[in-house]
Amino acid sequence: MMSDDAKQDRQLRAKWLRLELEKHNQAYYVHDTPTIPDAEYDLLFRELQELEIAYPELLAPDSPTHRVGGMPIPEFKQVQHGLPMLSLNNGFEENDVIAFDRRIQDGLRSNELSTPSVSGKSGDLFESTDLSEVEYAAELKFDGLAINLRYEDGIFVQAATRGDGATGEDVTNNIRTVHVIPLRLHTDHPPKLLDVRGEVLMYKSDFAKLNAKQRAAGQKEFANPRNAAAGGLRQLDARITAQRSLRFFAYGVGVLEGADMPASHSDLLDWYVQLGLPVCHERAVIKGVAGLLDYFHAIGKKRSQLPYDIDGVVYKVNRRSEQQKLGFVSRAPRFAIAHKFPAEEALTTVQDIEVQVGRTGAMTPVARLAPVAVGGVIVTNATLHNEDEVKRKDIRIGDTVIVRRAGDVIPEVVACVIERRPSDAPQFVMPLVCPICHSPIVRPEEEAVARCSGGWIQCAAQRKGGLMHFASRRAMDVEGLGEQLIEQLVDKHVPPITTAADLYNAEKLNLASLVALDRMADKSARNILEALEKSKSTTLARFIYALGIRHVGEATAKALAQHFANLDGVLQASEQQLLEVADIGPVVAASIVAFFADALNLDVIQQLRAAGVAWLEGEPAPRLSNVLQGKTIVLTGALPNLSRDQAAAMIEAVGGKVTGSVSKKTSYVVAGEDAGSKLIKAQELNIPLLNEAEFLQLLAEKSA
Repeated sequence: MMSDDAKQDRQLRAKWLRLELEKHNQAYYVHDTPTIPDAEYDLLFRELQELEIAYPELLAPDSPTHRVGGMPIPEFKQVQHGLPMLSLNNGFEENDVIAFDRRIQDGLRSNELSTPSVSGKSGDLFESTDLSEVEYAAELKFDGLAINLRYEDGIFVQAATRGDGATGEDVTNNIRTVHVIPLRLHTDHPPKLLDVRGEVLMYKSDFAKLNAKQRAAGQKEFANPRNAAAGGLRQLDARITAQRSLRFFAYGVGVLEGADMPASHSDLLDWYVQLGLPVCHERAVIKGVAGLLDYFHAIGKKRSQLPYDIDGVVYKVNRRSEQQKLGFVSRAPRFAIAHKFPAEEALTTVQDIEVQVGRTGAMTPVARLAPVAVGGVIVTNATLHNEDEVKRKDIRIGDTVIVRRAGDVIPEVVACVIERRPSDAPQFVMPLVCPICHSPIVRPEEEAVARCSGGWIQCAAQRKGGLMHFASRRAMDVEGLGEQLIEQLVDKHVPPITTAADLYNAEKLNLASLVALDRMADKSARNILEALEKSKSTTLARFIYALGIRHVGEATAKALAQHFANLDGVLQASEQQLLEVADIGPVVAASIVAFFADALNLDVIQQLRAAGVAWLEGEPAPRLSNVLQGKTIVLTGALPNLSRDQAAAMIEAVGGKVTGSVSKKTSYVVAGEDAGSKLIKAQELNIPLLNEAEFLQLLAEKSA
């Protein structure tokens, strides 16, 4: 039996090896100044690995051996962010930056932002130095993936993607393989809890090496570093992630407990450097809008020489106290803006103009282009939107055109170079019949979009689009039922899938029929059937959205579900009743009524319900009165005792309509803390202002 001294020696040796390896990792990956030869590093690493294998009790959560990746995981788990990961508002022109700076100055001077006063009483002005020269922190906007790193008592414990801002995916195992991220913070006094916000990205040189490796292996190359980084981060097998040479830069903070929040953004980044977290050196503290624009132009000149891709710069009010004073609007902070570089453009030729048919029958002209690199992506197609847009830009087959792509935006044809037009270049003419099902194409006078009149039954393109929408994540969420499988289900007619209800029909879609499809083994087929069975339990909002009613998006589907509480209420609603639902206008109301007037649609709904598709239903909230009928109310700021949704529900219950912007048509503005620009605009337009107590009193008086 080993002595206590031998055990202690092993523990000390393992601890020394972890610290030594992490020190060399920092020197090599973060500072690009290796301190020992690779062979010597490998010997130290192997020694630690052998110790941990022989004595598992020595394995620590911050061990560098975790970086090689472990066994594959079955799926990513969901993670609720301690504080939401918000997006930034964008600016594209210098005037956008000038307007941003003006809003910051106005906001810092505003009484309302420091002491809300909806009754018009004055509050204490926020005291600051010369507000014509606000102090900003300026940094790069990386073209990567936002990530949240959680450290508990200085030890890295979890990583999550941004997701929808409130909930992301747990990618902890993959992030452990990113060598620049410390597994233990470099301090003897770590905070109890620290959420580090930053960006995972891939250097251009590492991207070139990866694609060279892909070519050598005869595999598909990646389009750009961002796609390669995203693909690496979302691998279920962390060993693949470990091969991608991913990097990370910290630029923000979420939850912080057990330490004082730094007084400024620049102080935060300086603190991160002390903790061993990688922070980009291309940052500065700047005063005034002129300094911001100078920084933008300076970065623009060196952009091509940077070792990584960026798509703009970010400006943040530097002082934390001023950030708190300015607060947030919607899903973005008031105190920050992303100044994007101009969209990247290239010249190419139009080889053909084809028409694509969407799930609602919309006919969209698409330019087939000679392949061209734009914004790091090879572009071969670009939407031309509709017939009128093609005529307005006068795009013809054979034209040399300017193609633009900004960030992840779908490429578009900006204009043609008329001087290079061939003499025989034909004008585009919208076909008279659908290229898929040969049904007549119709275009109502009031619409810009022509549509196939075939519908789901006749038009395979509409059927495919409708089925993909029905099965999509935000609709019925049928995992595994993607585009390729739906293509086969529709094209092969075995089984004959003509409506969404057929997906749940065991006589049409079963194990045998699925296994008969290309690349579909027994296990994959069973997974699809299990996913379909699981999807039967849904919500009313998801079901309404999945139906694919024209003009009814996710938000409108939620509003309908919330207003009527059961499907029969929606089915039987008149246009006038639908207009009482928040943000539903005449066009949407008419579309909903027309959809449910179609006997085929009602039959499909009946079949879906008979197949077991179900959700919780309730009774619509009783309307106390119609006292706010025809009234438009804007909610702004945080109310002391009511959430935004609760207040909106109370307004809608008495016939009122809640909108997001203040105009002359606004009846009341209900204002809470941090009310901001909507409150200011309401005061300018002399719109009646209500605090929470006055709002509740109004409802009580009117309902009495």
